[in-house]
Amino acid sequence: MEAIAADLETMRRVPLADNHVAMIREIGKERSYAAGEVVAEVGEPMDEFVYVLEGEIEIVDPWSDERLLEASLGPTQFMGEIAFLNAGSWFLPLRAAKDTKVIAAPREAMLELMGRVPELSDHIISVFAARRRRQFELQNSSVKLIGADQDPAVQKVESFLRRNRIPYESLDLDGRDDETLEVCNLTDHKPAVIVGKGEIMQDPTPRKVAQRFGLDLEMCSQTVYDVLIVGGGPGGVAAAVYAGAEGLCALLIEDTAIGGQAGTSSRIENYMGFPTGISGADLVYRGEIQAMKFGTRFAMPRRVAGLEKREDGLFCATLDDGTEVCARSVVVATGVQYRRLPLDGLRELEGTGIYYAATDMEARFCRNSDAVVVGGGNSAGQAAMYLSRTANHVHVIVRGDSLASSMSDYLTSRLEHDPAITIHYNTTVSELKGDGRLKGITLSKPDGDEELACAALFIMIGAAPNTDWLAGHVQLDERGFVLTGEDYGGRSLFETSTPGIFAVGDVRSGSVKRVASAVGEGSVVISAAWQHVNAPDGSGS
Repeated sequence: MEAIAADLETMRRVPLADNHVAMIREIGKERSYAAGEVVAEVGEPMDEFVYVLEGEIEIVDPWSDERLLEASLGPTQFMGEIAFLNAGSWFLPLRAAKDTKVIAAPREAMLELMGRVPELSDHIISVFAARRRRQFELQNSSVKLIGADQDPAVQKVESFLRRNRIPYESLDLDGRDDETLEVCNLTDHKPAVIVGKGEIMQDPTPRKVAQRFGLDLEMCSQTVYDVLIVGGGPGGVAAAVYAGAEGLCALLIEDTAIGGQAGTSSRIENYMGFPTGISGADLVYRGEIQAMKFGTRFAMPRRVAGLEKREDGLFCATLDDGTEVCARSVVVATGVQYRRLPLDGLRELEGTGIYYAATDMEARFCRNSDAVVVGGGNSAGQAAMYLSRTANHVHVIVRGDSLASSMSDYLTSRLEHDPAITIHYNTTVSELKGDGRLKGITLSKPDGDEELACAALFIMIGAAPNTDWLAGHVQLDERGFVLTGEDYGGRSLFETSTPGIFAVGDVRSGSVKRVASAVGEGSVVISAAWQHVNAPDGSGS
């Protein structure tokens, strides 16, 4: 609640300066709304910056058509939240509470103005970010999820929304409050994704939700970008920030959620500048806002399926739906993914007891039960510490006989001294128990097998690089990581054997698997990308 209070204070700041309003007036036009007239509908593109001159605009509850919040927008205030920067859509409807007059400025012209006037940009982005945070924390949204506790498809949608800080409300099917019962009645008490009061999404997926709210990128093929950044972890987002800051036209494509594996870390304590720690999701989200401020575009959930270098030197990536995106350079920041355990029934239980991230969403499925974390790295340690707040007990499964070589010392010490956590060394998971939902596991230990009842198993082992789509374009090491630098044909530390293709972060062979290292690499690589893009002959030399 302290954060929400701070956000409200941000939104009560001094109005825009008179000269800034005059600038907006030059690029916009006046428009009037009668009392009760709709100003924005759910799902409509946020394609204008709307500044209120007279009257009042209120946020509407899409379920009741009544006013949702006591607060409203009056003279000197403006509509919008952070989705404006990335051509997103409205999550809640707005209407005129009384006769209202506004200035409406086209989005592209407004972004250009914000780029020229940093004081104006800082003011607007601070308010936009505060509003998004308030929407997310208070679950003010037209999106309601029903039954994420029982349905993997709805759970995937919730994971996508939560990790991307998109406002939604989630109701478990076993809830008994009046609101839950009323909403669940609309779906015959079956899992569902509902947008507004009457739109029940058929066969819901993260991609469908992204398309509904403008998070996907519809016109990729009509633009040639200076830089295509593949992967939205710390390295990719850092590259996105610096690409925009250097004036490069950049697009970042992410197949799951901004943040990558770092986005699933509940608390990072060894990142400089945050002595009390920060969640990976919060850290990278701040970077995403910075990148959008500088004009970098984001598209998700989209996956790059293949890459081709054309005769004119452009790199054209084919996305998973066949869309083609072309750019003058490519930054590979796809990171790694956790390996699956070779266990019977594993895939069938993914989403109903088997998880690869430990966020608020997964933690709530561990209440009144034990949780098991498989892995000996920092991500596994952070997950165990976080889950110990909600689970009855957390068991950490480690194949080796110590954590010294794979986990930071401060984490190892905390795990070993926490009475809510037990570390099982020289142990593996050999069997899963449960039909439709995980009920328990079998542990294979030096002194024999042990049965353990649990509701959730978190797998955080190994690191498989996401590089299949690069086949034939760059050199890979024996494990599939991208080789870079002069020893492998690159003209700079992060360039691959193909001029114009760079790699940063965990996907790069020899990289230090730490968030700070990935951020540093993503920041530095853009200078080499800029040289390649701006070379007179396109060679980058």
